[in-house]
Amino acid sequence: MSVDAAELKKQGGRVARLDGRELREQASLFAAFARELSFPGYFGHNWDALVDCLHDWHGHGSDTKDVAVLVDMADELLSADFLGLLVSVLCEAAWKANLQLDADGYPHEDRPPFGLHFVFLLNDTAPAAFAEAAASGTDVGVALTGGRLTATLTGIDWPGADPIMPFRGHDSPPL
Repeated sequence: MSVDAAELKKQGGRVARLDGRELREQASLFAAFARELSFPGYFGHNWDALVDCLHDWHGHGSDTKDVAVLVDMADELLSADFLGLLVSVLCEAAWKANLQLDADGYPHEDRPPFGLHFVFLLNDTAPAAFAEAAASGTDVGVALTGGRLTATLTGIDWPGADPIMPFRGHDSPPL
């Protein structure tokens, strides 16, 4: 998959890169996100804190429009027993950043929404190999379209989230 990082930066966006080899264990995953995304010192190094820091985007700054987090060598994550949880957390953070809703479901007055995207760049693994593990995350639906596996939140807890068809195989048409 080609990611045009230069174009995003030219439009005022930010691109962060993580190494999938460093994300295989939870402790090193939290440390890598904190380091590469400039999380504040009080980052709690847990899943809830990861969601909070990603969607609040402490290192984001008001001059940045959108953010793409690219995970190089993401093949390494396939063996992580927390892959479904990670995908769910990343989907939740993106959903919150894209809508910037407060706990009552109303838009934040002082924080404009911004596009937050996560891309797993694979070297040797077919995207379909990630489908079952990614879909095991809470409220996560996955679909394989055009050779890419996409994940999104589904269910009534995520207003505005697009429900997608469950994964059925390589480029399967909808039921």
